[in-house]
This record gives sequence, structure tokens and C-alpha cells, in this order.
Amino acid sequence: MFWRLVFRALRLRMQRVSVVFAALMVGAAIVTAMSAVYFDINAKMSQELRTFGANFYIGPARGNSIPQSTFQPIIDNAPAGLINASSPYLYGMARTELEKVVLMGVWFESLRQLAPYWQVTGNWIGVSFDDRNAMIGVKLAERLNVKVGDSITLVGDGGKQRLQIKGIVESGDATDNMLIVNLELAQKWLDKEGAISNALLSVSNDLGQVDRFAAQLQQQYPQLEIRPILKVSASEGQVLNKIKGLMGLVSAVILVLSSLCVNTTLMAIVGERAREFALQKALGASGRDIIRQMLAETGIIALAAVLCGSLLGYLLAQVLGMAVFNATISLRLPVFPLTLVLSLLVAAVAAVVPTRRAIYVEPAKVLKGE
Repeated sequence: MFWRLVFRALRLRMQRVSVVFAALMVGAAIVTAMSAVYFDINAKMSQELRTFGANFYIGPARGNSIPQSTFQPIIDNAPAGLINASSPYLYGMARTELEKVVLMGVWFESLRQLAPYWQVTGNWIGVSFDDRNAMIGVKLAERLNVKVGDSITLVGDGGKQRLQIKGIVESGDATDNMLIVNLELAQKWLDKEGAISNALLSVSNDLGQVDRFAAQLQQQYPQLEIRPILKVSASEGQVLNKIKGLMGLVSAVILVLSSLCVNTTLMAIVGERAREFALQKALGASGRDIIRQMLAETGIIALAAVLCGSLLGYLLAQVLGMAVFNATISLRLPVFPLTLVLSLLVAAVAAVVPTRRAIYVEPAKVLKGE
């Protein structure tokens, strides 16, 4: 009998029930979309900000170089998945057949991830052991009148080394004046076997790992200068916090508006059903019975709204993901429980005043038409 009353009440007032349903569905959709993006944004934003390049520096605390054997264990012993890319760098002066140049030795295979902002004419070099090809800074290339496909010959006491130019780099910094070669070749040519000037890393920072990793390494290697590159790592944290705060604010505003809409509509429904509640109380229904009925009706609407809103919110999250990150948003485990709890809470809060009004209906006055 109880459930017949509940479903009959919903069926007879379908227009107002639809308003409550729509308000709760919109709230659930926004919460689902925002929470899905919120829980997935760390990974997406960290990946997006990798386009800034390296965010971690390792160099000598004193002197001009460090042993490569000191750097290598840092990479080998780092937690899995923490370091996205890394490369030692070695700088020095070398002679060519045309003039002296600054030589920069690197691991070529990591260079594209560490400096994705470089504008390269020609091709990147994809393997670190390539000692027959080189890349050259755009200003040095102009000075030497060198183009992609041309050759440069290094000249030293030990002989000559011919290098074919695979790519011309425009970086906007000192690299524009350098000749970029394989690290082992630079070490050999500069007579600095096993030495590096510094190293740059791209470290995942979706959970603030950069600062912790730097502090941990600094304790282990006091002879090194180890620090985040603040331009990148600080940007990650600041952007993430601002976006998360904005999403939380949007969700809160939408939920408040949904609650007000539901409250207003339920008040109107209670006003229309005053005679019904008065008759129930006259026939022996208690205030608790009316509370159960109101909560059951509101709960059914809320559950249906959460189901539809969650599906709509998931689609909205994908639209946001493609628009902002050009990638889909993964639906994390906490999203649906959070949407369900918040939607039911909004519905319950919105139903408090209308329910109080329903249980305080005075049967004698209402049934007399007063």
C-alpha cells in the first residue's frame, strides 16, 4: 500500500516531478564530469606540461663536471615510472675546419622529450650511439653557412671526425650557437672520458614527486646540486590547484542551485497535496509515515536522476578531455559513489523544509477548507 501511494503521487504530478528530476540530473551530470576530470587531471596535466621540457636539474655543487658513474645510479635506482626521460650534457670547445665551436654531447634518444619546444628543420637523431650525425644550432649554422645534409669536420690532435648535419635547431637560447653530438663522441673529442657537465630529467610531478625526489637525492649526494627547474615544476602545481579549485567551485554552485530548485518545486508539491496529507493524518498516519513517504518519493527521483546524470556527465567529461587535453578522461572508481552521495545529500537537504511543512499540516483546518 505504501509503495502504491508513493508511485501514484509521482505519476499524478509528472510535470513537477520532471522539474525535480531535471534539476538533480543536471547537478549529478556536473558533479560526475567535474569529479571525473578532477581525479584524472593529475595524470593528464602532468603529461600536457611535459611539453615544457625538462623539470629537474643535476649538476656539480663545485667545479665544472661530475663523473657519469655518479649520475647513472640515480637513473637506475629511481622508482619505476618516475623519470620520463633523462640525458647527461657535456660542453666544451672544439675545432672544426671552419672555426672553433661549442660542442654539446647528449643522449639523442631522450632529447626530443627533454626539449620538445625546439623547432627543428630536418630530423631529430633517434639513437644515442649515433656518432656519424649531428644537429646544429640555427645561429651557428648561419655563421658556418651549413644546411641540412651538409657535413662538418671536427679537427683535433687525434685526427678528424666527419659529421653529417641531420637537423638545424632553433631553441631561443644558447643551444642556437652549439654543435650537438653523441655524448660518447663529445667525451672522447674533449678528452673528458666518463665526465658530464650536468644532467636534465623529465620527472613525473602529478603528485608533487619532484620536490620529494630532489630532497631525497640531495641527502644521498651532497656533492651535487640537485633541484627542480621551478619554471616547469611550479607551473604544474599552480595550474593543477587553480583548475581543481575552479572545478570545485563550479560543482558547489551547481549543487546549491539544484538544491534551491528542488526545494522550491517540492514546496509547491506539498502545497498541492495539503488535503492528501491532511486526509492521511485524519486516517491515522503519523508524522513519521509522511516523512517516509516524502523521502521515498524524493529518493526515487534522485536515484533516477543520478543514473541519467552520471551517463550525461561521463559524456561531458569526454568532451572536456578532448577539448583541453585532446585525450579521453578515464572514469576513476570514486566518481560514481561521490556523485551518488552528493546528489542524495542535495535531495535530502532540499526536502527538509517541504517535509516539515507536510507533517505539520492540520487536518481539521485543511479538510474544512480554511
